Amino acid sequence: MHQMGHYGCALLSYAPLGTIVAFGGYGDVAIVGGLVCVALSTLPDYDHRVPLISHRGPTHSIPFALLVGAGLAAVTGFLVDSSSAFTDASVVAFAFLVGVVSIGSHLLADALTPMGISPFWPFSSRRYSLEVTTAANPIANYGLFGLGVGAVLSGISIIVVLG
Repeated sequence: MHQMGHYGCALLSYAPLGTIVAFGGYGDVAIVGGLVCVALSTLPDYDHRVPLISHRGPTHSIPFALLVGAGLAAVTGFLVDSSSAFTDASVVAFAFLVGVVSIGSHLLADALTPMGISPFWPFSSRRYSLEVTTAANPIANYGLFGLGVGAVLSGISIIVVLG
């Protein structure tokens, strides 16, 4: 998928988590999490700029998603200054989830294309693909973006109605 498709899949994937966090009274945290999730959603494609790393190789894997989640959690743990250890742990765990969801959404979007992904790298080089659309299909990319925006708007509606 291209940039808009990845943004849309990130929004679609993050919407349930963001809705739960906002419904719990942490709307500002949910918004920041969503922005970070979308910002990181194209990170795996930076493999185009790194020599000796094949496209849709290591950066398109579950271990990479876990690594990004751990890195985001570590940075958040360093930056968060709270009087409560529970709050610190909750925010760090949320940051980990945001990192994993962001990269996971990228993997899901790329799995829709014929090229697919090797999610279990380095343990297996087997590629998985649903072969739904090509990465360059503008209808698929903007359609996925529209679904993501719709999911976020649905989450906001739930919070407004029930909150």
